[in-house]
Amino acid sequence: MSLDREKVMAALKTVQDPELFKDIVTLNMVKDVKIDGARVDLQIELTTPACPMKDVIQKDVTNALKKIGAETVNVNFTANTKGPLQSRSDILPQVKNVIAVGAGKGGVGKSTVALNLAVGLARSGAQVGLMDGDIYGPSMPTMLGLKGMSPNVRGNKIIPFFLHGIHCISIGVLVEPEKPLIWRGPMAHGAFKQLFSDNTEWPDLDYLVVDLPPGTGDVSLTLCQLLPITGAVIVATPQQVALDDAIRAAKMFQQLGAPILGVVENMRGDLFGSGGAELAAQRLNLPFLGAIEQHRELRINSDAGDPTANFTGDPKLREELEQIVRNLAGQVSVRNMGATQPVLNVS
Repeated sequence: MSLDREKVMAALKTVQDPELFKDIVTLNMVKDVKIDGARVDLQIELTTPACPMKDVIQKDVTNALKKIGAETVNVNFTANTKGPLQSRSDILPQVKNVIAVGAGKGGVGKSTVALNLAVGLARSGAQVGLMDGDIYGPSMPTMLGLKGMSPNVRGNKIIPFFLHGIHCISIGVLVEPEKPLIWRGPMAHGAFKQLFSDNTEWPDLDYLVVDLPPGTGDVSLTLCQLLPITGAVIVATPQQVALDDAIRAAKMFQQLGAPILGVVENMRGDLFGSGGAELAAQRLNLPFLGAIEQHRELRINSDAGDPTANFTGDPKLREELEQIVRNLAGQVSVRNMGATQPVLNVS
């Protein structure tokens, strides 16, 4: 059976994206098809470099083409991280997706999760920024190894640091060390807006991860008012008191029109219990992105300002983090391609 473009495209139309539940031709993911006898070379444009289903798509494409007579199938993958911000030319037009990381209460490891999400996404091949938006208690200077460093300035714009594969900025490097940051509502709003968009020169980014202060206050409201964020990640520990506050945080984002991309359970283990955040996500019909157990290495690497070591050391820690990153990237793709999102109902 001779191969031609019409037969190849018809075969590819039988291959579904496992997360978006539409075929890859309809999703316009098939690019640059070349046919040479029984050999087919093609390019598949993924919706994120961190696509968790890349291997599945490659296998399904190969099988579909071999069914129609292809003997050799060569699939090359590229990525176009489509995002809701691309339609906004006035605020951060160079950023495709803003991901807010929030928590109902402090002390649940929200900043740790935000940092490792950013580093993990960058390790997958994406261009990633991280903004320490916790303007009351910025912890990123320690966890990123920024202490004692000053950012470069171009004109009236701050140039984010580039460390651990990510572009990052924190108000903690712009104020005196250990100085308490005391902000009233309008001051918090203004400081966050200046650091987020007005005074920071962000490069082209697939993802900008924003570490928000805990709770449901002014900074979260400011972020959601500034631009249409892609969605929010809620971090909670397994015990009930943390889950109660996490539900309030989720409800806040819902009321502000921000989709919930998923829930992360942090510090899973004997001290805090296990599975509480996962059960809460199931009950609320929210995606559960994964769990991070209590790892001594995670604490050591955070104190040392070396998040990269979380992905190169303990294999169990690395797998937990990479699983959460893959799941998050998948949820961002689902959100951006217009698939149905879970509905949060916590009235």
